[in-house]
Formats: sequence, C-alpha cells, structure tokens
Amino acid sequence: MPTGTIFVFDPSPFNWLYVVFNTMEEITRAGRDGRMIGALAEEAVWLSDRTLELKLHKGVLFHNNQPFTAHHLLQSFLEMQRFDAPHPPGTWLNLPKETVCEVIDDHTVRFHFPKPDGLALGKMRGLHISHERFWRELGFGYAKIGTGEGHW
Repeated sequence: MPTGTIFVFDPSPFNWLYVVFNTMEEITRAGRDGRMIGALAEEAVWLSDRTLELKLHKGVLFHNNQPFTAHHLLQSFLEMQRFDAPHPPGTWLNLPKETVCEVIDDHTVRFHFPKPDGLALGKMRGLHISHERFWRELGFGYAKIGTGEGHW
C-alpha cells in the first residue's frame, strides 16, 4: 500500500473562494437562472422596506453533528461585521455597519437595515456561516494572528 505525503498547490488567486465555498454555508445563493434562492434560509419575507425576516432550515448539522441555529447565524454576522471590507472582490457585498441582526427564535432572524437595500438578499450570499469553533480558533485570522488578511 502506498504511503507518504501529498502536497497540494493551487496557484489560483481565487483559492480562498474554494476554501470558503467548501467549508462555509451561506444564507442564500444564486440559482441557475441567477435569481437568489435559499440555502440556509427556507423563506425570506420583507416585513417592511428595511426589515427582512428569514426562516432558517431545521435539521441542518455541522460536521461535528451540532445543530445549526439562528445563534450561529448571529455569531457569523457579528464576526463578518468586524471586517472593514469583508469581501475583497467587491465592497457592494458588504452589509452596512448599522445593520442589526436579531434572533427571534432558534430558526428565525430579522435583519434591520439602516435604509432600504434592494441587494440585501444578494449580500446574504456573502455572509459566511460557520461553527463557533471556527470563529473561536481561526476567525479568518483574527482569532489566530490578530488580523483578517487571510494568512490562516
């Protein structure tokens, strides 16, 4: 049986995208027709022009079998809001700093925006949801080395 170490090298400048897309989940994603569809969100309802309520899928598990809840979404939102520009490919993906995420129950959250935002559901595609261990131990670099430059 062969033994040894396999070294993987990916020279792509977009490698971080592949890491994120294979380790994180998003609230929404783009469907084949380019329209936003739910990923972790089962339903999205605008309660007003500045308040978006999301019903989250039940039964979603992290790889350690811990159930995903709205509290994980809140933690991820708060961690992502720490960045001045959490999305290097385009600051249009950033939620305004004044945005508030409110946990209603284990599977419902409300986002309160400072002003109407027609791109809010699209921006949710860039809100990376992870288990609390990721944020505690790595956190895109903040927890490990004190910077979000991606050297994690």
